[in-house]
Amino acid sequence: RRSSPALLLLLALGFCEYGHGVKSPKDITQLRVGQRLELECHTGRDSGASWIRQDKSGTLHFIVSISSLSRITFSSDQRTASERFEASKDNTIFRLVVKSFTPQDEGNYFCMMIYNQVMFFSRGQPAFLPVTTTVAPTTCGPTDKHGITEDLNLQTPDPERRMQEELDFSCHIFIWVPLAGACLLLLIALVITIVLCRQTRRRRCRCKR
Repeated sequence: RRSSPALLLLLALGFCEYGHGVKSPKDITQLRVGQRLELECHTGRDSGASWIRQDKSGTLHFIVSISSLSRITFSSDQRTASERFEASKDNTIFRLVVKSFTPQDEGNYFCMMIYNQVMFFSRGQPAFLPVTTTVAPTTCGPTDKHGITEDLNLQTPDPERRMQEELDFSCHIFIWVPLAGACLLLLIALVITIVLCRQTRRRRCRCKR
């Protein structure tokens, strides 16, 4: 179940009332999959306590309850939980061990206790795996800078160069199309002139006879 506003309020009040918090005997900044995670909760009172995990979405998950007589009670799936976790009590110190840390164990771990009918929460201990980033593969060996430049130009053409080529093409159309038309008209006029000259010569020759 997701945490309700009332539960968050109790959690905030617990920060003030129950300031010892959860501590890790070892540095867990470089937490890895399969690592053994050990957490300690110093309550200051010889009473029962429970361990709770808050995942990334804010949902609270009950893990185990430890009574003042060191009686261990895991969540509903007792067998599976006992295979994943270990819990113990030493006077006012309550310990929780994640035997083999997995991505589903990520979250903030809290210790909760009830004293004089009041519920107290400890400060949370974040336990998250480091974020992995994928690196693009690199090619080994010398490379030709000139060849790389040409390949990049082929893949990403220069917009200004493309625009200049389009303008040049447009200018060529406006120049060559009228010029070709004018040449065609001159050619037609020349053919007509030649034909008329031949007809005129034939008529003159017939008249002299």
